[in-house]
Amino acid sequence: MKTSENEKWIRVALEEGRRGIGLTAPNPPVGAVVVKDGIEIARGWHHKVGSLHAEKDALSKLRGDEARGATIYVTLEPCSTHGRTGACTEALISAGVAKVVYGACDPNPSHGGGADKILETAGIKVVAGVLEEECEELIRGFSMVQRQGRPWLIAKTAMSLDGRITRPKEEGQWLSGPDSREEVQQLRVEADAILTSGETIRRDNPALTLRGPRISSEKTQPWRVIMTHQGVNQKGFQIFEDEWKDRTLTFQNRPKYEVLRNLSEQYGVNTVLLETGGSLLGSFLDEGLIDEWVIYLTPLVTGGPKIAVGGLGSENLEERLNLKNVRIHQVGRDVCARGIVDRGSLKPLDR
Repeated sequence: MKTSENEKWIRVALEEGRRGIGLTAPNPPVGAVVVKDGIEIARGWHHKVGSLHAEKDALSKLRGDEARGATIYVTLEPCSTHGRTGACTEALISAGVAKVVYGACDPNPSHGGGADKILETAGIKVVAGVLEEECEELIRGFSMVQRQGRPWLIAKTAMSLDGRITRPKEEGQWLSGPDSREEVQQLRVEADAILTSGETIRRDNPALTLRGPRISSEKTQPWRVIMTHQGVNQKGFQIFEDEWKDRTLTFQNRPKYEVLRNLSEQYGVNTVLLETGGSLLGSFLDEGLIDEWVIYLTPLVTGGPKIAVGGLGSENLEERLNLKNVRIHQVGRDVCARGIVDRGSLKPLDR
């Protein structure tokens, strides 16, 4: 199928928007490109909360009336309310753009669709829903907070071929290979918080920090969140003593949904990466709170009692969790599978 002009330029806007993944919370990552007479004249993206929105970032690179009569392509419906930086709809009207094409609607129920009426009243043509699914994927953490009151939760686990997390002594705290561990650093860049258990802290003494030359210097260390029943003696654990100790949070005997909601409401978290053992991982699974899975399968058979995913388990095939949009690739000696939880396969939770 031939790619339409709208799709072509929204893809460019998506490229820009992806530059903001993991940097913009509590705002969403957004990209924009300005096109005039079929030629790109500016592009922009939202860098961080409080900075210019993508539309304004793109417009700021133009002089005088350069934007007049142009089309702007944006991954997300332009904001129509005044926040830290003012409404983007006003900026677009003032710039004299002739047409606005965007992908995803604003997931905030009180704002969604509001831009269309404002822009059309000003004589600007609006086209909505172009590559909507791809644009919605870009803002899924923000959307989850707006619609469900909690962050998007990515579960990451590394396991042997027999589904264990038992580690040979010579492997230290890692089961997966060095290439997988490097890739996990990129996963951490996507996250605003990394969640683990008190048991994992006591057993492995992990740092849960961003490391390596590929990590963006613009990325703030994610919050390190510990869920525990019996608490953690802070002495001797690096997560409480390193330079990022002020970004370590401990929740003792708190319901999981309450912890997630607190992270979004109090700490501006849109995306959480769950890096923990089988027990806590399984309990999040039981409560239907996992939105995405990243599984690293390493070519070892370890045996032993430490399973990768605990919990109550499914009683029948109808209760099993299904993944969609699954992507599989090789990472050094390991294989990685990443997929989105199919919400149609989950029973709704009563809260």
